[in-house]
Formats: sequence, C-alpha cells, structure tokens
Amino acid sequence: MSRYVINVLASQDLNEIADYFAENSVEAGERFFHDFNRKCQQLVAFPNSGKSYKTIHPGLRGLSFEGYVIFYRLLDDGIEILRVVSGRRNFPSLFEESN
Repeated sequence: MSRYVINVLASQDLNEIADYFAENSVEAGERFFHDFNRKCQQLVAFPNSGKSYKTIHPGLRGLSFEGYVIFYRLLDDGIEILRVVSGRRNFPSLFEESN
C-alpha cells in the first residue's frame, strides 16, 4: 500500500505553519492542513508529478502548494515529505547538511 511519511524537519515546518494559523486564523489553518493532506495523497498516487530538484539534492522533488513548496523523495512504498517551506526560501541552503 502506498503511503506518505513526514520526517522530523517537515514536522517542525508544519508545526511552525500551525502556530502561524493558530495566531491568525484557525479556520484557514484547518483548510490548509486538510488540503495539505489531499495534496500528499495526490503525490502518493502520482509521485512524479512534482518538479525535480536533483540539482539541489539527488532524488529531491517538490510541488508548489499555497505559497509553500512540499519537498519530498520517493520511497519503495510511497513518498517521504522532507520539508514544507515558503516558496521564497533559499532552497539549496535547506539541504546542505543532507549532502
């Protein structure tokens, strides 16, 4: 069965996003996380639909989502969400320690 897993760094990213919504709009946060789950399920079904970021890190893929980029890698039985960050961030610096 295909699945998605969220690693520690992505979990921290999502906690920061949740904190933002908790302070600004709980309803918007609920919509965001509902849509995020749907987007991840879509990626499980169509894992190559995201853009390749192999120039930053081998096997890295990403998909834009509501001003953020969901970075992930393919697993044998699904995908692993690596980071969920603002589309304005310096992407290469996010993965320097992983090289």
